[in-house]
Amino acid sequence: MRTRSTILTLSLMVGLVACSSKPPASDTTTSDADNPNASPAASNNLPGSSRTVAPEARPIVVPAGTVLTVRLGETLSSKSSEAGQSFSATVATSVEVGGKTVIPSGATASGTVVAAHAAGRFKGASLLQIRLDSISVNGRSHAIQTSSVERSEKGKGKRTAAMVGGGAGAGALIGALAGGGKGAAIGALVGGGAGTAGSAFTGNRDVTLPAESAVSFKLEGPIEIPQ
Repeated sequence: MRTRSTILTLSLMVGLVACSSKPPASDTTTSDADNPNASPAASNNLPGSSRTVAPEARPIVVPAGTVLTVRLGETLSSKSSEAGQSFSATVATSVEVGGKTVIPSGATASGTVVAAHAAGRFKGASLLQIRLDSISVNGRSHAIQTSSVERSEKGKGKRTAAMVGGGAGAGALIGALAGGGKGAAIGALVGGGAGTAGSAFTGNRDVTLPAESAVSFKLEGPIEIPQ
């Protein structure tokens, strides 16, 4: 009988020891700071965190109606150029918005010859019409819509320049160079709806705009320039 009591007592003691040796339940709640998979946004919102997310800068809008003056990178002529031909140019005068330069001088641009008719093939007169299609700022190209500049030659002493598309005063030739040379700019007059300017000519009725001629176009739609 005493042996049975002893065995029962030992069994109870072993059970108590086993219960007391169990590990404490692990805490399943962990902070985002200890979790390597936590999202950056959650980490940034932790108390005492020094990381902040800077707001994205809004692009600057160059409004419609802004004048873009460029210098041609190549010679264009009513005799040798063709409709659909592309040409290069560089911005001659920087464009500012709110006192900040958005399009710097020297920025590259490209355009298209809209029409080119040699003298004698278009009712006895020559015609050259061009427009700008894109401009590159900070290494990024932006498609643009501009007025087109039209230059016609109807005969000796009857040279005309006109702006077409998008309202009055759409654009103007402002510095075509005389005789095909570089540096001798002829002045220009921009009117409210039409403009006149001298253009290079070689004794015939074909229109020629030498390389480095300055031509102005008006934007027909705004441009968003990222900062």
